[in-house]
Amino acid sequence: MTHRESNGTTSTAPLDISLLRTFLAVHRAGSFTAAARLLGLSQPTVTTQIRSLEDQLGRELFERRPRGVVSTSVADELAAQVAEPLDALATVTDRGGFGADLVPDPVHVAGPAELLCTRVLPALAPLTGQGVRLRVTTGLTDGLLEGLRGGRFDLVIATSRPRGRTLSALPLADEEFVLVAAPAWAERIGPDRVAAEGPAALRGVPLISYAEDLPIARRYWRHVFGVRLTGQAAITVPDLRGVLAAVVAGGGISVLPRYLCLDELASGALVPLLAPEDPPINTAYLTQRPGVSDNPHVALVRERLLAAGRTW
Repeated sequence: MTHRESNGTTSTAPLDISLLRTFLAVHRAGSFTAAARLLGLSQPTVTTQIRSLEDQLGRELFERRPRGVVSTSVADELAAQVAEPLDALATVTDRGGFGADLVPDPVHVAGPAELLCTRVLPALAPLTGQGVRLRVTTGLTDGLLEGLRGGRFDLVIATSRPRGRTLSALPLADEEFVLVAAPAWAERIGPDRVAAEGPAALRGVPLISYAEDLPIARRYWRHVFGVRLTGQAAITVPDLRGVLAAVVAGGGISVLPRYLCLDELASGALVPLLAPEDPPINTAYLTQRPGVSDNPHVALVRERLLAAGRTW
């Protein structure tokens, strides 16, 4: 590999492979600290190695920012050159050479609790018969993506597409939101009133929400009714399965993902209050760090999720 010396001349001396590994970890993680955790090195060591590589290349690879680093175009070009061969080499060296009989590490999967419990785990549980071990973490997207960048997770199901180029993301499934109530509340509100009067038909009806700021309901009001939702929730519970239980029990109305309440809608335990032509839709993304994991079970889980997501 050629690179530029500090005097401007071009050299063909090989670059140190350990420096390239550290560089690739920083490029993928988006910070020196996260890369250090992935590599089992100290943050000062990572900083020193990157500076050494930059000195050898005579080019800046990363722009230092308060919350990490941003890759330069030189870094992006170098990553494209070295990622595949380094990943292939890691597959051999990290597993102890050809023929090593090692048990793959557990696959660490993270995402929203409701989607994990109702869709993801039923899809992945049969893989245990193939020796797959799973470690599942629930949480909010922003925090989980930070954990993914830092190497805590192999795969994260995100409720929004991650920004930047440090993570890869593929659409997994679309979730449709529906305004629902138990039959008793639907009868009190009156059939077709919401379609005729809009949110005025719901004035005074208790609202059950995921959080105090009514995030899902606010989006529904804005998208469907074209107005801002005001007021306070009668019940808040930070798990949509709890919201579902409270609505079924007659606590009031809520906006829920359709996948979560399919059985209740089919049985009549819940009633949709409106059937808009253009309901709010949110896309879930399957995200991971770029490159090929040396754990074959990560690819197995990933492919199973992408196949299952088409049916959700």
